[in-house]
Amino acid sequence: MFSKLKRSNKKESSVPAEKLVKIEKPITDLPESIHPPKEKKLTDEQEKMYVEVLNYFRDPELKIACEEKSKGDAEKDKEPLNDCEKAWLSRECILRYLRATKWVQKEAIQRIEGSIAWRRGFGISHMGEENGDELKSDYVAIENETGKQVVLGYENDARPILYLKPGRQNTKTSRRQVQHLVFMLERVIDFMPIGQDSLALLIDFKDYSDVPKVQGNSKIPPIGVGKEVLHILQTHYPERLGKALLTNIPWLAWTFLKLIHPFIDPMTREKLVFDQPFPNYVPVDQLDKNYDGHLDFTYKQEVYWPALIKDAQDKREHYLKRFQKFGSVIGLSEYDLRGTGDKLIYPPPK
Repeated sequence: MFSKLKRSNKKESSVPAEKLVKIEKPITDLPESIHPPKEKKLTDEQEKMYVEVLNYFRDPELKIACEEKSKGDAEKDKEPLNDCEKAWLSRECILRYLRATKWVQKEAIQRIEGSIAWRRGFGISHMGEENGDELKSDYVAIENETGKQVVLGYENDARPILYLKPGRQNTKTSRRQVQHLVFMLERVIDFMPIGQDSLALLIDFKDYSDVPKVQGNSKIPPIGVGKEVLHILQTHYPERLGKALLTNIPWLAWTFLKLIHPFIDPMTREKLVFDQPFPNYVPVDQLDKNYDGHLDFTYKQEVYWPALIKDAQDKREHYLKRFQKFGSVIGLSEYDLRGTGDKLIYPPPK
C-alpha cells in the first residue's frame, strides 16, 4: 500500500486576496449549500437486532463498572447508566456498534459496555465538563496553544472537520496528548449537524518553523502512542471516521504509517486519502487557505479556544434539553436531538 506512494512536494497555493474570508473562530452551523447523505434503510433483520440491543440497555437493573475500577471488586463498583450516558446511547450509536461488529448482536453489546466503562475511566461519561466530566478544557488547553488541532468547517458530505497538524507539536509525549485528542474528538462530534454522525480528519504533516522545537520529542508520535490512539478510535469511536485526508507526508511519517498499518482495520484503511487536493473533498468556503480554500484562518488561542468551548457547550446543552424533554429514553435519534422540531423520526419501541 505505502510502497507506491511518494512524498508530497506540494507547495502552498496562493488564493486571490479578494476571495479570502478572515476567520478566527469555529464555524458553528452547516452552510445551506451542503446536504447530509440520506440514511440507509435497515433490513427487517437489522431493525430486529437494533431493538434487541436497545432493550438490553433499557433494562433498569443494568449496571456497568468503570474501567479504572474494574480491577478490584467489579460487582461492587458497577453503577447504572447516568442520564448523559443514556443520551450518548442513541439509535445511531447502537447502529454504529452493530455495523462495526458486522451485526453480531452479542459482540455489539459487549463493545458498548466496554466503551461506557472506558468513558467513565477516561473522564468523559457526562457529555461535557459542565455536566461533570473530569477531563477539563483548562487541563488540555496548553496542548492547543499552537493550534495543532482545530475544529473548522464541513466537508462535502456534511462531516465536521478536525485538522490535525503534528508539525505544530508543542509538548513532550505524555498521556495529556492522548487526552487532548480525545477531548477534541468529543468537540468535533458536538459540531455534527442533523443527518450526519461521522467526522473528517485533515492531517497535515508539514513542519512549521514558527513552532519552537520540543527537546527530546519528535513531531511523529511514538509507536506506542500511535497504537493507543488507534485502539481508542477503533474500539470506542467505531464508524465515526468518515474520511481522513493526509498531506505533506515526510519519509519519517511514511515509516510510522507502515509500522502502524497492521493495526488499522480494513474499513478504516478505505477511508484514508493520501496527497490529493483537499478541494476535491471540502468546499473552498469551508477550507483553510493553506489547502486551496478561501478561509483566511489565523489561530489565536485567546480567541479560538473559548469560542470552541462555548459553541460546543451550547450544542450539548441543546441536545441534552431535547433528550430530557422526550423522557430521557435510551435509543432516541441523534438527528432528532440535534434538531429544533418536536417530532421524533425514530420513536423508541415499547
